[in-house]
Amino acid sequence: MRTGKPSQDGPGMALPSGPAPATAPAAPREDGPKARILRAAAAQFRRRGFHRTTMQEVAAAAGLTKGTLYYYVRSKQALLYEIVEHTLDQALPRLEEIAASPVPASERLRQAVRLHILTLAEDHDNVACFVEEGRSLAPRYRSAHLARRDRYEALFRRIVEDGIARGEFAPTDVRLAGLAVLGMVNWMVRWYRAHGQRSAEEIAAHFGDYAVNALRGSGGPHGDRA
Repeated sequence: MRTGKPSQDGPGMALPSGPAPATAPAAPREDGPKARILRAAAAQFRRRGFHRTTMQEVAAAAGLTKGTLYYYVRSKQALLYEIVEHTLDQALPRLEEIAASPVPASERLRQAVRLHILTLAEDHDNVACFVEEGRSLAPRYRSAHLARRDRYEALFRRIVEDGIARGEFAPTDVRLAGLAVLGMVNWMVRWYRAHGQRSAEEIAAHFGDYAVNALRGSGGPHGDRA
């Protein structure tokens, strides 16, 4: 999508000109109209998909008119960008602390898995958009988002690399191991229910054990078995 031409956000709405945003916008007040819009939009995008959701539906879900909605957000693309970046704003600084911690890599991996799962449980709609709708971002938003998402994923790989270097994990393809762990926890957006049989804490404990034990025991088809 090119700057200056009408976007898919609505009649006559165009993406703003200028460079791609380097950072996410400041977080809105939790009880303010902007926060209500973000929550409503994340729920609609998760339920219906980004492309099938109209701004009129977002406005209705937020209890606003479409005109009022556009006072707070300039386009549907900008709205999706704020939603997916909100997830990284919450999780990335905490994951950086975990990755830099002096505790064993196995414990850091458990903490990283727990952080990811509890973030998902506390903010299910936003994380579902982060996992499944980020691909719908237009290029000028996608490039900024992918840079931060890649930083997040790289921290998981860093923990795995540290574990291999310290002898905690069997040698393996670090990139594939990171994808396997993230794939396991990301799939929760499809089946997790707040009032299911297992609490988020219980799921996090089990998934942390699964990740650590898999890396200790096999390391994949080219790793050494314990």
